[in-house]
Amino acid sequence: MEGKINHKIAMSGASGFVGSHLTKAFHSENYEVLPLGRKDFTLAPEVLAERIDGTDILINLAGAPIIEKWTETYKETLYKSRIDVTRKLVYACSLVNQKPKLLISTSAIGYYATEGTHSEENHVKANDFLGNLAGDWEQEALKAGKRGIRTVIFRFGVVLGKDGGALKKMLFPFKLGIGGTIGDGKQPFSWVHIDDLLRAYQAVIENTAYEGIYNLTAFNPTTNKGLTVALGKALCKPTFFRVPKFALRLKLGEGSQILTKGQNVIPKRLMDSGFTFLFPEIETAVSDCVS
Repeated sequence: MEGKINHKIAMSGASGFVGSHLTKAFHSENYEVLPLGRKDFTLAPEVLAERIDGTDILINLAGAPIIEKWTETYKETLYKSRIDVTRKLVYACSLVNQKPKLLISTSAIGYYATEGTHSEENHVKANDFLGNLAGDWEQEALKAGKRGIRTVIFRFGVVLGKDGGALKKMLFPFKLGIGGTIGDGKQPFSWVHIDDLLRAYQAVIENTAYEGIYNLTAFNPTTNKGLTVALGKALCKPTFFRVPKFALRLKLGEGSQILTKGQNVIPKRLMDSGFTFLFPEIETAVSDCVS
């Protein structure tokens, strides 16, 4: 006999790296997960509302991949896949018979400027495409709070895990022994291990005191060079090669800033809430991911 369903969760972006890990973790806790795909967001709001009616938690992870060449057309895709989807999801909440108790939406540390160290309460917002994209994304999600839905927004750092995400793309040259820093390697690198990300979601679900915006990053950010050294050590490979920034600009255009720049971010609100990280250091996180 199946056990009692503890929560019913509707999730956009469920097939992605983070979404698939969350789905697996939720199933182990006997949560029911309703994936929301692209087709669901082409439906009329009333039809989408029927889909999510009766769910008590919404998780919003939808968004086109950010590490691509940013043509003007692709920038529009990035915007619509985040802002328009979130807007439609929040609006659908106003049409359901039983509204969800919690929305956990996504943002990114690209919200912050590349200079300085940033917490949720003490920061400088980036005055560029990424900063405005994240800011507009968050504003759409926060409208759920005005509808009486507890709303949490996680500003993701780079998510590190064994079987996907950014690290999977990085590993190939390192395994060949031709990995190295991007430029001088001094750009900040704020990150979080997938296991700590999953635990943060569970904490928000279990504790109603969580509300508002949280940086989802380990409390010890590093640099691109720090990441490079950790990867070389974990794989027992040299790391003396260097990827010139201009080569990335040729390939990705404006989108190369995702790799050539970075933000130094502290998860102050998570730490103040008593949340503890299993992987606070880049060396142990990378070692776990490549083992």
